[in-house]
Amino acid sequence: MAKEIGDDDSAMEVKTCVVLGGRGFIGRAVVERLLKLGNWSVRVVGSTENPQLLSSESLLAHAISCGRASYFHVDVRKKAQIVQAIEGASVVFYTDHVDLLFPDDFSSCYTIIVQGTKNIIHACRECKVKQLIYNSSADVVFHGSRDIRNGNESMPQSDHFKDLVTELKAQSESLILFANDIDGLLTCVLRPCNVFGPGEKHLLPSLVTMAQSSWAKFIIGSADNLSDFTYVDNVAHAHICAEESLSSRMVSVCGKVFFITNMEAMKFWDFTSLVLGGLGYERPVISLPSWTSHCVVFLAKLLHAKSNAWKLDSIVSVYNVAASAFCTRTFSCSAANNYLQYSPIVSMEEGIRLTVDSSPDISRDSPCMKHIYSDERSKVDKLLGGGKVADILLWRDEKKTFFCFLFLVLLYQWFFFSGRTFMSSCAKLLLLIVTLLRGNQILPSNIYGWKIPEVSSQFFEISEVDMRNFVSALAWMWNGMCHLIKSLGEGTDWSTFLKVSTSLYACNLIIQCFLRMALGVALVLAFTLCFTYEQYEKEIDEMATVILTSSKKAMILFAKKLPKPLTKILSV
Repeated sequence: MAKEIGDDDSAMEVKTCVVLGGRGFIGRAVVERLLKLGNWSVRVVGSTENPQLLSSESLLAHAISCGRASYFHVDVRKKAQIVQAIEGASVVFYTDHVDLLFPDDFSSCYTIIVQGTKNIIHACRECKVKQLIYNSSADVVFHGSRDIRNGNESMPQSDHFKDLVTELKAQSESLILFANDIDGLLTCVLRPCNVFGPGEKHLLPSLVTMAQSSWAKFIIGSADNLSDFTYVDNVAHAHICAEESLSSRMVSVCGKVFFITNMEAMKFWDFTSLVLGGLGYERPVISLPSWTSHCVVFLAKLLHAKSNAWKLDSIVSVYNVAASAFCTRTFSCSAANNYLQYSPIVSMEEGIRLTVDSSPDISRDSPCMKHIYSDERSKVDKLLGGGKVADILLWRDEKKTFFCFLFLVLLYQWFFFSGRTFMSSCAKLLLLIVTLLRGNQILPSNIYGWKIPEVSSQFFEISEVDMRNFVSALAWMWNGMCHLIKSLGEGTDWSTFLKVSTSLYACNLIIQCFLRMALGVALVLAFTLCFTYEQYEKEIDEMATVILTSSKKAMILFAKKLPKPLTKILSV
């Protein structure tokens, strides 16, 4: 490994290199690593004219001020600009592509990624650059639904890419490898897997967005699927190792690809829990069945297509996270270890700690995130009274909600599927309760070390406040019913008459034919609709507004074609 700053600087030969995409996530790490080594003159190439240096980039700022680094604004679609930036350099590190404003626009992506790569190769050959190292992604071999266990470089590229950018990166890979040893240019490709670290803009934000949504509690996919992750500084270190190996003109390196990981595969949801827990978010604890998870992803794909019209960032994030969590994806780094002499310089534990410590802006306690967790109550919470019923139906406490749901399901089974009459079921239920209470009373307080909790009489007492509230609610319902009956008796409110008569007829029909099924459906909907509405209140309200407006317009058109007496009744 090359010496770092301070290790006899005068004895080191200074070489010139170019970092294309040097203002990107991985590009910044490569630039910082090169500057720390001390024997490099670094040209940072980016797509913005006047980049703003971050507070953490003091090393780059100092290097620019003393002439060890310089910045070039380059559009990779223009070969002349590339030639101007790399003229006289011996090595080109081609890292992140510029941030694409329209990642689904094929024309834009193709000209930047594929045509840009062609321009870079031609410019390198024209300027007699000795080495070109391309940073690709392990996603180019991922088929979407097949597990990869300890995959190596013999794996072919996928025939079903997860997105357009990955497919075009695969084409860029092929161009880079084909250009090897033409006009003296030596090339190789690195494929890091799940790169993370401070400032990462894909994996980490997706996890945080999911943590802020209703999916925070759920483990989507199998909890046992393994994944490889790579801390960004290790990716930068791998680029330096690749440059040193190419300098030796090793046949086993030139024109080859290498997987780069932290060499510490771990369960995807363990990684997620460590990151989210460190940032102060709730860790996923509830594992969804496999078929449920696939339904979630299918729904996410459908809604993703409408994400421009509906701001469903959490659904898109769930889709992105689930795509990584469904399958095992681990890769062997033996080739990189043997031929590049690569080994991680930052462990997974340390990498996660550094990432969490360097991301205060997206932690739960940050000022920009606190508004998401404000104390403003949702509409459904206010409708349910904001008490214990709201906490149960809105899944505030998963264990309590689950046991309440299970208890209601058992009651449903007891009354409707036991084959007994309703009165017989009530009598047997009361007998069972009395027997259990009596049995609890006569049991000793301790049986073989197990403490038997006694049910105190206070458990059955109702406080005066609760009793008053209950009576007030009954009185309000009674007065409302009396007012309704009086209004119907006067015979002037035809709108109310139609609503009441329709409701009574529907109830009569349900009780006679569909009572058992209706109660079962109502039980399930009570524990799902309230929770769903609270999470997507804005989207559902917008959709309801559209439906209500359309219905009113349809009613107006329908009423215009009715006889005048009926029109007056409907307009009341």
